[in-house]
Amino acid sequence: MKPTSSFLLILISLLQLTIPGSAQCSLDSIVNEKMKQALIHLEFNPSAPQKKISCTSIKTSGKLSSCPAGTVVTGCACGYACGSWDVRGETTCHCQCSLVDWTTARCCRLT
Repeated sequence: MKPTSSFLLILISLLQLTIPGSAQCSLDSIVNEKMKQALIHLEFNPSAPQKKISCTSIKTSGKLSSCPAGTVVTGCACGYACGSWDVRGETTCHCQCSLVDWTTARCCRLT
């Protein structure tokens, strides 16, 4: 082996010894640290008022059913086994089938 080759092998070996193995900064450790910092600011306060959800169903004939003021649609159901519906303006269920005899809107609010 030539002296230059031997010198390079020894130099590479010495450089590897100088690199600390625990100094690696992986993405997982960075994410874990950021999560810990974010969770420090969150606290459970049992004396804070607890919110409850209150829901009711509004059934009407036809393709539309609207929720009362202060509530929003969380789900819809349609007659004649119609499974196609959409929500209009957060408060109205609209059944999309051509033949529908009733529509139900599930209306909820936080109390």
